[in-house]
Amino acid sequence: MSCDTTDVYLRLDAALARVATAFRGMTARPDESNCECHWGSAEELALLMTPDTELDPDLLYRTWSACDWKDHAAVLRRILPQFTPALVRGDVDVGLLPEEVGRSFARSQWQQWPAQQRDAVREFLCAWWAHTLVDPEPVAPAHSVFVVCAEASADVGSWLSVWEATDHPSADRHLAEAVDLWEYDLLCDELPWSAWDNKDDMCRELARWLVRHAPARLRSRGAPKRLIHRVRLLGLSLADRWADPPAYRF
Repeated sequence: MSCDTTDVYLRLDAALARVATAFRGMTARPDESNCECHWGSAEELALLMTPDTELDPDLLYRTWSACDWKDHAAVLRRILPQFTPALVRGDVDVGLLPEEVGRSFARSQWQQWPAQQRDAVREFLCAWWAHTLVDPEPVAPAHSVFVVCAEASADVGSWLSVWEATDHPSADRHLAEAVDLWEYDLLCDELPWSAWDNKDDMCRELARWLVRHAPARLRSRGAPKRLIHRVRLLGLSLADRWADPPAYRF
């Protein structure tokens, strides 16, 4: 599928607007609490009970990254109109914390929310991923955005399908960068990030997909032969990888 980058950019703008509309007026629970020593002051906590009020960047970080809210879903709904554009702009360092960003979504169990809210979150993740793939210099590396989406949904297949269907030079270059980063872990039958759910299944699915779809795209980008060779090794058993000439050295 050849991509019209204008449509992809417009889709992301529309997705952000949809999140802003779906979660306007949301607040944390009135009885929500957190440790003043580790999270923040009572005044800062009160802001989470105040709808549509911007949080400063440090407070936003402490809020989405905290894992001990009574009702994480309500807290995330409160901050999503600010959190999602912060992710897109790079105000949140997705490259440094992709698993943690994804887990913030996962902890909220957003896929069980009412349809309007659930669909707004899903469309944001899809639009952000599609935008990242065709962006020659994305704010966050494509492999990091992929991890966010995978951890947020406990799934790699749907995001790989979009990568497969995106016929764009930037998508191919992002794939080469991801393979270069991931191949060592995958050759050890390990997922290249710390996953919460479906770790083994995601590892196998990612490796199988790379074996099928990465080599041709890597060749088209002039990737080193060693990288294409290592992708081929992913299709072999762990023992056979050692016997395959030239032997891969872990």
